[in-house]
Amino acid sequence: MRIRRILIAVCAVPLIASHARAAQQCKPVVGSFEAQVVVTGCASPVGLCTAGRVWGGIQGNYEFTMSSAAPNGEPEVPTILFFTGHSKVTLKSGDVVLGTDTGVIDLPPGNGGFASLITFKGGTGTMANATGQIRLRGDFDPVAGTTSGDYLGTVCTAN
Repeated sequence: MRIRRILIAVCAVPLIASHARAAQQCKPVVGSFEAQVVVTGCASPVGLCTAGRVWGGIQGNYEFTMSSAAPNGEPEVPTILFFTGHSKVTLKSGDVVLGTDTGVIDLPPGNGGFASLITFKGGTGTMANATGQIRLRGDFDPVAGTTSGDYLGTVCTAN
């Protein structure tokens, strides 16, 4: 009898996980972004925050706070750093989607390119249980204090 209960429990886990995924509606998103470096009020422990706008499949205002930056370990490209951070998008509706940002950036005197992956995990309103990921690629101009680029990915929300 005990083995039977264990088998039922083990078999139920994938079904529950499958049902949880089925309860979400996912949509592909493609778009662009632009932002300015934020100096006043930046809470980043490494000193880099940006704020701007995002349009396309996700539309609203965007904020990014870098949490960490680490050398890549290759002396041939010393200006390239790995980073982590947190992103917040306030949609036109007023709902917010939150994400963890991971990526790589080429800081001055490098070329300023970057690529990152934002993994969404919750928010407010219709985005309270949001999941998904977007991939960003862009340019960082330290003289102008701007970033710009495009994104591609998926955002999932509860039905």
